[in-house]
Amino acid sequence: MKRTNQFLGLAVVGLSFGACQPETPQELPNILWLTSEDNSPFAGCYGDSLATTPNLDQLASSGFLYTHAYANAPVCAPARNTIITGVYANSGGHQHMRSYYPKSDQVRFFPQFLREKGYYCTNNHKQDYNMAANQIKGVWDESSREAHYKNRQAGQPFFAIFNTGISHESSIHTSIPTEELKHDPQQMQLPPYHPDTPEMRHDWAQYYDKIQAMDAWVGEKLRELEEAGLAENTIVFYYGDHGGVLARSKRFVYESGTHVPFIIRIPQKFKHLFPAAKPGDKVDRLISFVDLAPTILSLADIKVPDYMQGKAFLGKQRTADPEYAYMFRGRMDERYDMSRAVRDERFRYIRNYMPYRIYGQHINYLWKAPSMQSWEQAYLEGRCNPAQSAFWQTKPAEELYDTSVDPWEVNNLAQDQSYQEVLLCMRKASSDWSNRILDTGFIPEGIHYDLGREQAIYDWMRQGNLDLPEIIELADKASLGLEANRDEFVKLLQHESELIRYWATTGLLILGEDAQPARNDLTIALQDSSSCVALVAAEAVYYLGSEQQALTVMLKALEDPNPYIRTQALNILDYTNEFSPEIQQALFAMVKRFEKIQTSDRYDLRVVDWLLDKHGVDKSLLKLNAAI
Repeated sequence: MKRTNQFLGLAVVGLSFGACQPETPQELPNILWLTSEDNSPFAGCYGDSLATTPNLDQLASSGFLYTHAYANAPVCAPARNTIITGVYANSGGHQHMRSYYPKSDQVRFFPQFLREKGYYCTNNHKQDYNMAANQIKGVWDESSREAHYKNRQAGQPFFAIFNTGISHESSIHTSIPTEELKHDPQQMQLPPYHPDTPEMRHDWAQYYDKIQAMDAWVGEKLRELEEAGLAENTIVFYYGDHGGVLARSKRFVYESGTHVPFIIRIPQKFKHLFPAAKPGDKVDRLISFVDLAPTILSLADIKVPDYMQGKAFLGKQRTADPEYAYMFRGRMDERYDMSRAVRDERFRYIRNYMPYRIYGQHINYLWKAPSMQSWEQAYLEGRCNPAQSAFWQTKPAEELYDTSVDPWEVNNLAQDQSYQEVLLCMRKASSDWSNRILDTGFIPEGIHYDLGREQAIYDWMRQGNLDLPEIIELADKASLGLEANRDEFVKLLQHESELIRYWATTGLLILGEDAQPARNDLTIALQDSSSCVALVAAEAVYYLGSEQQALTVMLKALEDPNPYIRTQALNILDYTNEFSPEIQQALFAMVKRFEKIQTSDRYDLRVVDWLLDKHGVDKSLLKLNAAI
């Protein structure tokens, strides 16, 4: 016998023609989430002729396919943090990959609201919410490999998540023999930024195999729902947790890193919730992960709390279609970078706040893919064209792409006068958004780490502790690298705010040789009371000819108890390519000093490991493997 929900919500049937209608209790829907890791919309229903995805295609034909769905972060933990809170991770202070800063008590996880409503909430089984484990306790009725909606009380409505790692980045780290692949490497259609190497073709084909296996997993979960007699009472969501997974997708705020497959199937009994006329229709509304929490609450007839920054796109609290979706990038594992992105239905705008860093910074995990290694080798051997070489070069401050004609985003229109109106509008939208959500990313992590010891930085930002609009305006100006702003930056090196000093110093670093007249001022800044500021000044003066003074500051920072000061210093050391015996001994000493801190997220040690490998140093006496 088919189960039906006995727990009733208090939804009210709408009024028609102005006449009063009696209130009728409306059955609460079950909600099933099926999520796959690290995959862009590689599916037949999205027009991908290479994909073998019959189950996703069928789900789309019986449901609603969203054409403009986006992860707010192009990597899992910050994206999942945004999902479960309904607050952008860069607003909550959780934008850096695998960081464990405290969550504000003002921000709750949306399953807690569902449980209070009577829902049975399960998660099978990945959490990875980018915060301390003790803050996740009590969120779910069950979160484990055994968690399942079948364990609920009879008739109890459920919210259940099933997550698969079949399509995860790690699925291409070990190559499957070509003769065992289902997809032919020679048939792969490479994006224009990827060189045509055997490893690149093989990884693309292997990844399409993994997409096919992931699709089969989706089919199994849907059949299980059918066999339990629950399909007619359950709204099904399927989506990828961010884009991926070949190089220049995951971790990057391009379409390839943030655009995700997103399909919702709504049973006929809940047709009042349809986002379009009929099943099989496509929905062009811009949605992003920050919208999921308020949408689920809206479906469950729970008032969306004011602190949530997303907008419901289904249910009674559905809002008007937004003009933009927003994305962010912070530290990716051991490498610092900072970008913000804005997407409308046609254009993508990206603001790079660290344009002095190349796109292709060496990340331990990313480099495990044979395709990534082959791309770097092709570049070093001079076998890459300009589109393929751009990944290994520093970034422009701004990027603008017309995705309607440039889906792989290789033709930057930011300097094209024909698109200046679009650029100005989207530039303003980006800074307005950062101001609106109180973006914590404008605080370098070395400072963030110290602030986070006392309280959640989300709360700290809302206590009037800094003039964020002034800081964002300065950061925007700094990123442009205009010589005309040099004198202003020099003057601000004396500002009482270390954040103002940080961004002024960054502005001088970005100026490069044009900052030569400020060399003496930057030398004084080497003694700044803020290690973050001193390190930026050290990098700037290193390239202006004061190498030894700069290296002294970097080596001193390796002794700092703050792990993110150490990581910042190690990043800079890597880019200088200096590796004297003094530096080698300093790295050995750093490892010994902090060797008791054994965690897989010691990103300072990952950079040390890379530096020692890069310079051919024997690591056999160091206890690095356990820590990285």
